[in-house]
Amino acid sequence: MRLTNFLVRDAILPRLSASAAGVAPEDAEAVGRVKEQVVAEMSGALRAAGCFRDTDLPDIVRAVMAREKIGTTGIGQGIAIPHTRHAAIDRLVGTLALAPAGLPFRSLDNEPAFVFVLLLSPHDQPGVHLRALEAVVRTMRDEEFVKKLRACATQDEIWNLLETAAPGW
Repeated sequence: MRLTNFLVRDAILPRLSASAAGVAPEDAEAVGRVKEQVVAEMSGALRAAGCFRDTDLPDIVRAVMAREKIGTTGIGQGIAIPHTRHAAIDRLVGTLALAPAGLPFRSLDNEPAFVFVLLLSPHDQPGVHLRALEAVVRTMRDEEFVKKLRACATQDEIWNLLETAAPGW
């Protein structure tokens, strides 16, 4: 599965507007607010691309944040993969966003995250959801790819790089 099979090109965010100015990484509450800003911005981009109704946005953000409370989706190495399954989603969709300065995300390695991949899928497709997560993880293990990705400045640059990436599985 290639990331371009489920990432929505028009929802890619080359530079998140979420800010962590003045946020100490050990301040769990403040980091939680940063996480919610990231999730809301990325979910909003998917909504704007027509992936779900406007009225579903708040509930989708809540669902992703509820999943985040179970355990961080900051997998380390500068990567975070917030995700959830939701009734408002009829097919697997996702987006990718960059935070050039990094954002605290309570990642497993306690380092900031620079690359975010948000995945949303229907409740009745857990296998597709897991395969997409696997594809993201395998793709992001390639340090050279991630380095090139972090250097991208536009949606087109990101998409063109994603098209050249080896399949995630």
